[in-house]
Amino acid sequence: MTVILSLTLIFAACCALVNLWLAIRIGRMRVKENIMHGDGGNVMLLHRMRAQSNFVEYTPIVLILFALVELARGPGVWLAGTAAIYVVARIFHGIGMDPDKPGPARMIGTAGTYLVTIGLVIAALYAGYAELAAHGLRHVSIA
Repeated sequence: MTVILSLTLIFAACCALVNLWLAIRIGRMRVKENIMHGDGGNVMLLHRMRAQSNFVEYTPIVLILFALVELARGPGVWLAGTAAIYVVARIFHGIGMDPDKPGPARMIGTAGTYLVTIGLVIAALYAGYAELAAHGLRHVSIA
């Protein structure tokens, strides 16, 4: 039986586009400032590099949780909304990383990322425990 996680596919594609957008911002700055490796001491380039790195640090676990929750609970409007919130939050975070001091965009991006992650953790725990309760914890023997 083939299982298609439609929401996860769309969410992953949107995340790939955000990652590409973050990379393009870095690439354009590298060309403009003639910095081909590292940050060359350019603070704005460093900020943009960290914005992309931060995205790459959070997104894999969020995508994994999202896919597992979709697999366990099925697609739903709430899950689609969760994906939308995450993508918008990561765009805000990327923009908010440009200034030297944290501002509203960065805070919105960070808060959105944390809330989505916590929400997916709760949904995953609920789905996992509900499945265990429904079928009982079975002893698996390796003999």
